[in-house]
Amino acid sequence: MNEALKPLKWYKNLSGKKERLAAGAFLVEGPRALAQVITSAADSIIEVLSMEELAEPYSSYPIRIITDSQLKSICSTQHPQGPVAVVRLPDDIYSASIPSSVGNRLLLLEDVQDPGNVGALIRTAAAFDFDGVVLTPKCADPYSPKCVQASAGTVLSVWMRITGDYLSLSSEIKDMGYALVAADLDGLDDVSSLSKDKLLLALGNEASGLSSAVLEIADIRFKVHINRSKAESLNVAACGAICMYLSLR
Repeated sequence: MNEALKPLKWYKNLSGKKERLAAGAFLVEGPRALAQVITSAADSIIEVLSMEELAEPYSSYPIRIITDSQLKSICSTQHPQGPVAVVRLPDDIYSASIPSSVGNRLLLLEDVQDPGNVGALIRTAAAFDFDGVVLTPKCADPYSPKCVQASAGTVLSVWMRITGDYLSLSSEIKDMGYALVAADLDGLDDVSSLSKDKLLLALGNEASGLSSAVLEIADIRFKVHINRSKAESLNVAACGAICMYLSLR
């Protein structure tokens, strides 16, 4: 083996958060997700792993040819799809700094722990033209394999901040003229609550919802009207999708 090549274990270890942080990189698997990354942040791709030679747009990146068994050993999914890209982690994601370009619609996720939900919410945020996502440290890591897969490669389509200082960051964003709208079962079902020029939409933990600390600083508490005699609540990803869609109406 060429000594310049990284061992296959290095790629496999990117499934762990500690290893991702040390390497400053994460994996994106499959042609559709990789195409989205190329569209959103083409310069972030460090290397592409493939079982065959690739044409444009992949051929402009360093390509390492691997076998089917090697691909399976690297990927976390049961039936991995190639190609797989090693992608650079964005700057400042584990900080409480506000980007220079904030955007008009933002998402706050408090302790959303299921990686499928986090990935789906990021994908929905990107689809409905939200600009950024603030996550608490207890959220599933958006750059973990399951989150990246659920996001369909949209994790670089929005800016993200993962911080324990999310309350201070939310207050700072509010001071910039944003309305903090909290999704809450005891809120009002007035759809106009979401029609804000500058919106910070807060969604909470799958089991317990938003904390009292977030509810206390919220400008508005909004609930999606459902038949609670048939279903007590919505899945957080479904609730978030409805709220984000309504915010555009």
